[in-house]
Amino acid sequence: MSEPTGAARRRGPFKVGDQVQLTDPKGRHYTFTLEAGKNFHTHKGSFPHDELIGAPEGSVVRTTGNVAYLALRPLLPDYVLSMPRGAAVVYPKDAGQILSFADIFPGARVVEAGVGSGSLSTFLLRAVGDQGMLHSYERREDFAEIAQQNVERYFGGPHPAWQLTVGDLQDNLSDTEVDRVVLDMLAPWECLEAVSKALVPGGIVCCYVATTTQLARTVESIREIGCFNEPSAWESMVRNWHIEGLAVRPDHRMIGHTGFLLTARRLADGVEPPMRRRRPSKGAYGDDYTGPNADGGAPGR
Repeated sequence: MSEPTGAARRRGPFKVGDQVQLTDPKGRHYTFTLEAGKNFHTHKGSFPHDELIGAPEGSVVRTTGNVAYLALRPLLPDYVLSMPRGAAVVYPKDAGQILSFADIFPGARVVEAGVGSGSLSTFLLRAVGDQGMLHSYERREDFAEIAQQNVERYFGGPHPAWQLTVGDLQDNLSDTEVDRVVLDMLAPWECLEAVSKALVPGGIVCCYVATTTQLARTVESIREIGCFNEPSAWESMVRNWHIEGLAVRPDHRMIGHTGFLLTARRLADGVEPPMRRRRPSKGAYGDDYTGPNADGGAPGR
């Protein structure tokens, strides 16, 4: 049985073409690709790549300035934060939430809209594996080119489960029997009609948006389309801790708001979502709102 795509690049001694992440004594990271005969240069001296080729991961190398660097392969979160960018990347904290709460499983058939720099595509491909399917849609050709380069650099070549289409999802989506759809775009509500036709009953749509106004409109659009259950929305924040003996305190900096996530599940054809029991407060939808529940009554009436 052959190894999954990219697995051989994640274990064993360092080889030519491997990505290497160096960590200096102050904890700063430097990432480069191993090439025979080349040298790695820093302001603290240099060392030959050949010194690492064939060495086990976790080795320590010293520059001509006698500064020690720890050599490891970059983890996927490290890789996506340091890779070339066209658009902003999906942060690892959000990618992990998407993989978990959108329930991305090996062999899943997934559609993604809004590829950006390829960060989330890489996470999704690792999750679905060679036997799954990821069809990614990106409006901008320049972003698609950067994303393709980043994904192929990580896996060491094209991934057999990936198809990348340049164009709008709502105009080009031809996939059927899709298990999951992930929308990372400015106006995900524009794609919901097409998404609802592609998803299998029980399938999940997951949206990643930046602002509260986008979040509110997406949720209301999901409710209005009438073939999804009640959406769930949240955000996550990450704060590291400094630990030095008895000096244990939170870091002064943290990864705060990056975006909102929401998920909803596709209902069976012909089924109406159960009525929401929670009555919105008076004026919750604004005086100029004319959509569902505009009369202030319980949703579904």
